[in-house]
Amino acid sequence: IELAYRALGPGGPAEPREGEAAAVEPVCVRSGLYEVDVASAESYPVYWNQTEKIPVMRGQWFIDGTWQPLEEEESNLIEQEHLNRFKGQQLQESFDMEVSKPVDGKEAIHSLKLSRNHVDWHSVDEVYLYSDATTSKIARTVTQKLGFSKASSSGTRLHRGYVEEATLEDKPPQTSHIVFVVHGIGQKMDQGRIIKNTAMMRDTARKIEEKYFSNLATHVEFLPVEWRSKLTLDGDTVDSITPDKVRGLRDMLNSSAMDIMYYTSPLYRDELVKGLQQELNRLYTLFCSRNPEFEEKGGKVSIVSHSLGCVITYDIMTGWNPVRLYEQLLQKEEEELEDRWMSYEEQRLLEELYITKQRLREIEERLHGLKASTISKPPVLKFKVENFFCMGSPLAVFLALRGIRPGNSGSQDHILPRTICNRLLNIFHPTDPVAYRLEPLILKHYSNISPVQIHWYNTANPLPYEHMKPSFLNPTKEPTSVTDSESVSTVPSPTTSPVMVRRHYGESITNIGKASILGAASIGKGLGGMLFSRFGRSSTTTPQTLETGKDGAEGDDKKATTVGTPPFPHSSSGFLEPTVELEHRIDFELREGLVESRYWSAVTSHTAYWSSLDIALFLLTFMYKHDQEDTDKANLDAI
Repeated sequence: IELAYRALGPGGPAEPREGEAAAVEPVCVRSGLYEVDVASAESYPVYWNQTEKIPVMRGQWFIDGTWQPLEEEESNLIEQEHLNRFKGQQLQESFDMEVSKPVDGKEAIHSLKLSRNHVDWHSVDEVYLYSDATTSKIARTVTQKLGFSKASSSGTRLHRGYVEEATLEDKPPQTSHIVFVVHGIGQKMDQGRIIKNTAMMRDTARKIEEKYFSNLATHVEFLPVEWRSKLTLDGDTVDSITPDKVRGLRDMLNSSAMDIMYYTSPLYRDELVKGLQQELNRLYTLFCSRNPEFEEKGGKVSIVSHSLGCVITYDIMTGWNPVRLYEQLLQKEEEELEDRWMSYEEQRLLEELYITKQRLREIEERLHGLKASTISKPPVLKFKVENFFCMGSPLAVFLALRGIRPGNSGSQDHILPRTICNRLLNIFHPTDPVAYRLEPLILKHYSNISPVQIHWYNTANPLPYEHMKPSFLNPTKEPTSVTDSESVSTVPSPTTSPVMVRRHYGESITNIGKASILGAASIGKGLGGMLFSRFGRSSTTTPQTLETGKDGAEGDDKKATTVGTPPFPHSSSGFLEPTVELEHRIDFELREGLVESRYWSAVTSHTAYWSSLDIALFLLTFMYKHDQEDTDKANLDAI
């Protein structure tokens, strides 16, 4: 910034330097997220819009101790006076020796009067600022009569230049991974919210990076994706039909819940999808144009989506469209039609219709082929997604309503092919009313396996997530009411996974075959139980439930009688193959706070993800995985 400022020439002679012509262009700051226009002394973000500009100030004279700059106007006057009086004089070589000398005995050799202050020079680099307020003058007179010098009693020492010198090598680390942060509903209500939320997530991630990943030379950058404000949708039609009573509440619902209705509307769904898709591609293209080495060095892209944003992002990646669902429905109807008895005339007409449809399909394909040869269709997204993190996501409900049912293989491909996205991770707070689990949509018996508990960020030597064994949701005692279940909760230890009221994390997935009878009985109440508290030490649970050491059927029978649950019918196909496991776990659950009210947290939890240090560590753990492994391997090789 200083080089660009000098190239413009208002602050003194422009020194001839290399790259001077380029220096007048905007200067990238804050890891390239912002630019500084040196001529107007303003800064603005590169990747998103911001109405108010950020003023940029040039610091020349700094206050001793705090190293805060003086106001620019005063600073310029002092600088001008300093150059006029002392230009060409030799400075003392050792700065440290100069500091140790007391200024008491010296008289001011030069003075400058400012509006509310005055400045005294005792030598070239001994400059003091004094306030000219009446109280300061009285205090100064009193202390001088007591024998103290003017400088030591009420003066503030000034330094020309900052405590640390800037170097051209002082640059942020190279970005190896970019994360697009996609908002959900409610953005219309507060347009800058996703920018603030992303800033919170970025700041939290920086703290975690400094603490746990400082040995890596690369860096993860978070970019907000604001897709809602540019959409016109119905204009103001919905506003015009909104009644006036309780207008504030109605406006809030129109600005938030209405987005879900827009998305399920065939008229506006495409506009929402295109809005997000174009913004993702725009940001990626802009980032690559400003960081040409990113693609060359194999930079990776992840997406963090919140709420409805997860569903729209998923649909963009997979190319899902309600039209496809409609075509499948028509096909099913045709098949059903063929199966029933029909007259000769009906049969003949049906055959004719079938032939016509075939012919229509052939013509459409030929036409499409001609179009494709002239214009090659660009890919939906210009990048491959490495990790797709869903936060507080209703995606599972949308998929269930589209007819997705559990399969027999434990592969993520069942809902999101690995060719499109390497890893899908679903993060949720236990009391978030909008969030749902994805794992039971792949393998049914995972509805009885607890989600993986996200480590607290300050846990010492946490077990890596891939080494955490699936644990069974083992109901210890069926609570008769909410108050019953509430009363069991106590305080957890940060180093161990808390034992649940309706779950217990000690059991391995290999016991699921025998124990599925117990767990299956709790399915009906399972959804409610998911929201129950999870604080409690193992010592508070009954001793019978902890007797996992018993081998043979006797131990299992004892457990069954303790819990007292009826056997579950064997018709449920999901429990017949309990040995099938997921290739990678998908559902990850935040640990509940120790003192928060469950009902209050149900209101606040849906927006509590942005500033969580636990989530920041979780995201970075997966994004730095390969870098960390390479570093560890290099260290081992060196040893």
